[in-house]
Amino acid sequence: MAKVVLITGGSSGIGKSIGEYLTDKGFIVYGTSRFPEKYSSSKFPIIKLDVTQSTSINECVSELISKTGQIDVLVNNAGVGITGPLEEIPMEEMKRNFETNLFGPINMINAVLPYMREQKSGQILNITSIAGYMGLPFRGIYSASKGALELITESYRMELKLFGITMSNVAPSDFATDIAAGRYHAPVLENSPYKLPYGTTLNMMDSHVDSGKNPLLMAEVVHKIITSKNPKIHYKVGAFLQKFSVVLKRILPDLWYEKLLSGFYNI
Repeated sequence: MAKVVLITGGSSGIGKSIGEYLTDKGFIVYGTSRFPEKYSSSKFPIIKLDVTQSTSINECVSELISKTGQIDVLVNNAGVGITGPLEEIPMEEMKRNFETNLFGPINMINAVLPYMREQKSGQILNITSIAGYMGLPFRGIYSASKGALELITESYRMELKLFGITMSNVAPSDFATDIAAGRYHAPVLENSPYKLPYGTTLNMMDSHVDSGKNPLLMAEVVHKIITSKNPKIHYKVGAFLQKFSVVLKRILPDLWYEKLLSGFYNI
């Protein structure tokens, strides 16, 4: 039987591209959305899911198992962006971002693990971000939530080795998706001391998304990973310079790297 793949946030952007690509490759793919009724023409079935709600997670996984009898691959793709000066982002928005970007994936993982453990096999891919490798100005909460997921993956991998379950991170750079439209943007306040640098950085971030890579590239990499006999822990996908920035952080002194980033963002 073909492998069964569940992709959270599979109704648009990177998740949709992954789902369509894997469907064409013969996988049995299910995506998720909070509003599945909007995607009746999807190339693969969409199950209702809110990753911030435990009941919704359990119902989603139960529905998948009732339809397929198995879960071979989980792709934790659902995520949200957030921008703003750390001093000015409301605490409730910070918590909401972590609920989606960190605790949501953790709860999804824990929901599928009993089934994978029973099968004695399974694979989990966490879609993180290049931004998770560094603290970026006016994207600090997003960087922190994705960076935390990177580290959680490393811990899970070691704990799950006994059960034949693998886990990997896939960190994209900027891709041409609708993520900017779904971000929480702290407003650029007229009386804010951060008005000029934040406003400039916000425009830069949006332009990077608009000119980003084709999501099909992510789909090809995900397919390569889930067909690999020995998948790596970390994968970085996208623009060379953005991927290279991770290498630079490892080799440059901290203050040099900070100066490099500050110059890039004109701060």
